[in-house]
Amino acid sequence: MTTASRVSNQRISPVFVGILAVTGVTGWATWTGFAEQPGVAVFLFVTAAWIVSLCLHEYAHARTALHSGDITVGSKGYLSLNPLAYTHVLLSIVLPVIFVIMGGIGLPGGAVFIERGRIQGRWRHSLISAAGPLTNVLFAIVCTAPFWLDALDGVPSDFRFALAFLALLQVTAALLNFLPVPGLDGYGVIEPWLPYGIRRQVEPFAPFGLLFVFALLWLPAVNGVFFDVIDTILKSLGISDLETYCGQELYRFWHGSNEFCQAAP
Repeated sequence: MTTASRVSNQRISPVFVGILAVTGVTGWATWTGFAEQPGVAVFLFVTAAWIVSLCLHEYAHARTALHSGDITVGSKGYLSLNPLAYTHVLLSIVLPVIFVIMGGIGLPGGAVFIERGRIQGRWRHSLISAAGPLTNVLFAIVCTAPFWLDALDGVPSDFRFALAFLALLQVTAALLNFLPVPGLDGYGVIEPWLPYGIRRQVEPFAPFGLLFVFALLWLPAVNGVFFDVIDTILKSLGISDLETYCGQELYRFWHGSNEFCQAAP
């Protein structure tokens, strides 16, 4: 592969630039109250920012794999941040967005195909798997920074609520991704350290790991414990239940106005 080809493969996609532009414009509209219906601006802002985080999640996997020995990720388009270049657009982009709209859960991404045979060393394999959810952790830190830095003076309530809901999505995505369940990144972190026989036995269950997790989340007891953990993490970062609740209510603007959140300071 020529140097020109490598540069071309790593050029940021116009699609990603467009999504960033939508994030910026709708973030501005949320901040200024420019939109006649604030929920629409919040919906577009959070959805666009969520897609940006999904692209960065996949990019982190690919970039780490590139530096670990898999030089094929560039030719596959994974370094362009183009959401359409991933092997499973449905799993990486479409389903996560649908789950956000339906239930406010940050569905883990995970659809870049890494040629693991090109990579030597267990630590490198673990780091490739960890890179994606660590990106969600970093995104969550950025979203929550105004809260734990106590820098909310002058921040409009709608924008604050939107940031709180976006932070909730990032925390749920990171937590779910780090679960040591086959098919999720958490299992990818520990897999290189497991005996070969166990890996062979677990491998057939990998395509169903995410379905298993979400089946468990449908159980009220499991769901309650899971979101108690999420709430505890967010509260430690300075975000209250009220802020995440109002953020989700604004996001789901089609449910009608919420006077309680409109009256919130």
